[in-house]
Amino acid sequence: MAPKTLSSFLSPFTFTLPNPKLLNLNLHPNPTLILCRFSQPHQKPPLSEPQLPQPEGTGAAAPTPGDRFLESRRSFDAAKILLKEKKKKRLKEKPLKLSTAVACCYGCGAPLQTSEPDAPGYSDPETYALKKKHHQLRTVICGRCKLLSHGHMITAVGGNGGYSGGKQFIMAEQLREKLSHLRYERALIVKLVDIVDFNGSFLARVRDLAGANPIILVITKVDLLPKGTDFNCIGDWVVEATVKKKLNVMSVHLTSSKSLVGVAGVASEIQKEKKGRDVYVMGSANVGKSAFISALLKLMAEKDPVAASAQKYKPIQSAVPGTTLGPIQINAFLGGGKLYDTPGVHLHHRQAAVVHSEDLPSLAPQSRLRGQSLPNSQVSSGNITTWKGNSNDLNGYSIFWGGLVRVDVLKVLPETRLTFYGPKSLQIHMVPTDEADEFYQKQVGVLLTPPTGKERADEWRGLDSQRQLQIKVEDVQRPACDVAISGLGWISIEPICRLLRSSDSNSEKTAGELHLAVHVPKPVEIFVRSPIPVGKSGAEWYQYRELTEKEEEERPKWYY
Repeated sequence: MAPKTLSSFLSPFTFTLPNPKLLNLNLHPNPTLILCRFSQPHQKPPLSEPQLPQPEGTGAAAPTPGDRFLESRRSFDAAKILLKEKKKKRLKEKPLKLSTAVACCYGCGAPLQTSEPDAPGYSDPETYALKKKHHQLRTVICGRCKLLSHGHMITAVGGNGGYSGGKQFIMAEQLREKLSHLRYERALIVKLVDIVDFNGSFLARVRDLAGANPIILVITKVDLLPKGTDFNCIGDWVVEATVKKKLNVMSVHLTSSKSLVGVAGVASEIQKEKKGRDVYVMGSANVGKSAFISALLKLMAEKDPVAASAQKYKPIQSAVPGTTLGPIQINAFLGGGKLYDTPGVHLHHRQAAVVHSEDLPSLAPQSRLRGQSLPNSQVSSGNITTWKGNSNDLNGYSIFWGGLVRVDVLKVLPETRLTFYGPKSLQIHMVPTDEADEFYQKQVGVLLTPPTGKERADEWRGLDSQRQLQIKVEDVQRPACDVAISGLGWISIEPICRLLRSSDSNSEKTAGELHLAVHVPKPVEIFVRSPIPVGKSGAEWYQYRELTEKEEEERPKWYY
């Protein structure tokens, strides 16, 4: 038997050791030969048999486990560095969230200070020092808020949507910037809209501030709507208008902070959807955010001791847009999350941006609205200055709504009626159009208020913006449209008087177009919208739109 040689013990396979540099192994400087013996030696295939290709990823050239490990670690480290760079870049672009460590006035949110007595946030130095010593700065209210609570009209906002009069300490753009961080936060947004000024206070670009956060839409001041209003019609009208504005909301709530109607439903929705997040109440200036928060705390205090204690230091309420000058943190919830009252977003296209601060209360209705209609014998005896011609014909006349709005009736049918819904303090006066300019120059600041007084009238910019309206009449059984004046109210355009609707003799000739010219101060905006169904007659002519199954599912629900 021939002696076995070394080659007979070697396998036909070639073994390759991993690169010691890649594996970072400390190998012995003198390599050792390793012999492998198989129990069943592999026979070499015949020379004539072709070699089969080895599958990809195997064989002598395949990466070793060490190579794969090293490659994965390098990829992981590179991705980690890239994520850090992106995070740094994002942090540079992201606005910093306002620090809650700075002591602020609980009434308006302005930072407390002791250097400028006339500025927001001022506190008496002795009081400030005492409260600071006892860690009670969050219980301090500034001097401006004390004056506001006693009815003083102290302005503090200028610029886009701000107004003249008083000392200006902050610009409207700065107030808006204080809300810009919300789009990066995980929050629940409660957006408020004034039903009397629905279009002017809607904040169409609210997603620029709220980002992708969920929104609960709250309609305020529904107690001001005319007597007999059907809230089923109002709720459907609001949802339709919200869908047309392409704003996706979770739900719609009709509320009154004064009577607490609908507020309980909002409180329940907040508790359900909060999920540990902070809750931000936001909306345009003077929409009623502070009043809503007070009503919300009042209802929550019945079951929540935390909300009960928060009632003692709640935000101040006043008729001055810009009362709240900074986010006000309120500890109102058990189990995490804060409630924030935010500065009102000042809109340059509202009447509050152009009138004097002392005239601001005249823009806010204090009681239930009662429409003032023309032609109407009850109104003409008190407010109409001059009346010539047919008692049912408005053609050739100009109607003044206080000193803020002028409507020239260019072409309407004799039965057309205009009904004004807004503050009672703004009286209606009507004169022939050819005498309107002279009448306005003589009576602005006197009969036509606001502006109130000769001094304010001299500084008044006048009705320097005009919009021509051509209104199509399609159904004489319902109002043709509403002409909404931003920050004031609306005018309902009815193609035929209700008293004449019983007779269909004139129904056919009412079809066509109505031509009006509406004058307002710059930059006040005029909206033409679908008529809102108010009063007892609203439920008679309002038509619910037929919805598909998909629309029914996607449409937000409304509550009252």
